[in-house]
Amino acid sequence: MRAKSAGYRSVLLTAVAASALALSACTIPTETAAGVTAAPTTTAGELVRSATLQGKTVFLDPGHNGANDAGMSAPVPTGRGGTKECQTTGTSTDGGFPEHSLNWEVVAQMRTELENLGARVLLSRADDTSVAPCVDRRAADANASGADVVVAIHADGAAPDQHGFHVCFSAPPLNAVQAGASVAFAKSMRDALETSGLTPSTYVGAGGLLPRGDLSGLNLSERPSILVELGNMRNADEARAVTSAEGRARYAQAVVFGIVRYLDGR
Repeated sequence: MRAKSAGYRSVLLTAVAASALALSACTIPTETAAGVTAAPTTTAGELVRSATLQGKTVFLDPGHNGANDAGMSAPVPTGRGGTKECQTTGTSTDGGFPEHSLNWEVVAQMRTELENLGARVLLSRADDTSVAPCVDRRAADANASGADVVVAIHADGAAPDQHGFHVCFSAPPLNAVQAGASVAFAKSMRDALETSGLTPSTYVGAGGLLPRGDLSGLNLSERPSILVELGNMRNADEARAVTSAEGRARYAQAVVFGIVRYLDGR
């Protein structure tokens, strides 16, 4: 995307600042047992004022599909010599709000923020109503794009008393990018999510990081790639966050901050 003119950028900053003000009273719950909530400290307006993503390509994978057919059970390579299902349906809140729609809506907001920062943004699926590519095809598309970073957005379906985010990366690594850049990106994203007021997972991984060897998208990747589990949709507090427009906007801004932190060195 070409650099914005001074006039355009002034209008954009005004619009984003107004949006941030409208959301300022909204928080993402981060401590369920103690009933404590925390608001992310980084706003979209601050990112627009400081970041430079001109010339960068970001590939976003809003997990799962909006619709499925018989092909979702077709075997695809894991990247480690085995196979797994083409796709799964994902989880949902106890009230029925589906993970695939959470992923799509968060990614749609991220796309807008990143394009406003000058990045070229590509998506693994076109909408939230259609059958979409299998996980191995998504990895291939991301590789072919030459993306500077690849981010898959998901949410978990764990026990109700468990909560918090975690960031996954492929381990043990299968190439030099997975051994170096992907791990660095995962750590940078974890730090950014914490800075934004989110709590690392209380039930899986360590310090918000979870190395995994069973995720095809990460195993097949040749670009710096991570998968972010935003939280636990079966936890009452986090369910309230993911089902609110304000909560989804906060999650989107936090992940955008993680991308900026890594790509722009902030």
